[in-house]
Amino acid sequence: MTYTEPSYRQRITFGQSNNAVTRLIVINLVVFISIALTKVFYYYTYRTDAEVDLHFNAEVIPLAALPASLSDLLYKPWTVLTSMFTHIGVWMTLANMLWLWTFGYIMQDLTGNRKIVPLYIYGGLAGVIGFLLAANLLPANAAHPAASIYYGGAASITAIAVAATVVSPGYRIFPLLNGGFPLWILTAFYLLISIATLPFYSVTAYVPPVAGALTGYLFIWFIRRGYDWSEWMSNFFDWINDLFNPDKPRKGQPPIKDQLFYKTGTTPYTKTPHVTAERVDAILDKINQGGYNSLTAEEKDILRRAGEDDVRI
Repeated sequence: MTYTEPSYRQRITFGQSNNAVTRLIVINLVVFISIALTKVFYYYTYRTDAEVDLHFNAEVIPLAALPASLSDLLYKPWTVLTSMFTHIGVWMTLANMLWLWTFGYIMQDLTGNRKIVPLYIYGGLAGVIGFLLAANLLPANAAHPAASIYYGGAASITAIAVAATVVSPGYRIFPLLNGGFPLWILTAFYLLISIATLPFYSVTAYVPPVAGALTGYLFIWFIRRGYDWSEWMSNFFDWINDLFNPDKPRKGQPPIKDQLFYKTGTTPYTKTPHVTAERVDAILDKINQGGYNSLTAEEKDILRRAGEDDVRI
């Protein structure tokens, strides 16, 4: 089974309308901006920064972040998905979006556009499962405040990075600069940076990226054996998109533009050349040189119309 899409012909740039990486970045930024604007409202409600942080962290963040408590998760099941798109802090958001664009672009160049979103979601779900297992199976670690909630796209981005590296570890980065360097070096650098910035006192912080990396590896491992995890999810997204696409023809129906604008079967306008004496003389000269069969359809029509005019006269 191949990695690439049959219809994939060119690299996908940042601004292309159907770019899956662009859509993921937009979703993450919309969530981040919404949370940031909510915090601005809290600054108008409370007087001190301490009060803002206290109420904001207790009332807003838990609505999007994944709780470590399984009982709390039962009342907020949507956080399984929202947590992987939630980022707090400008630098955390910018760094993750930069890495997402970098590895997402490479993954698109290698495999096409349809595998990016499913892989991002699979990596995020792996991070969620890893966090829940670590938080609930390690009680001493779960008691730490940093282990009470989980959010961020680290597991998803790691899944994309590892998957791209497994597909082509020798993919050249910046090839115009003295030949560039292989992809596996960039991935190793990203993993080291990610690990170095994690809190050393919380084991649960290390589990989601590891789970995401394992998911990226298994994603490609199964594709090589004929099992593409992304296919059903991509088809589902296509179905959702078709529901809200008015130009998508339904079964047994022509496209909507044909129904509304193209009912007539006649050509609305046909250019008819003028019959002049000069044009007729030129056509007669052509017949003398090459015979009647050398005339074009338009020239034959002009000659016919000229004969009809003579009859009327």
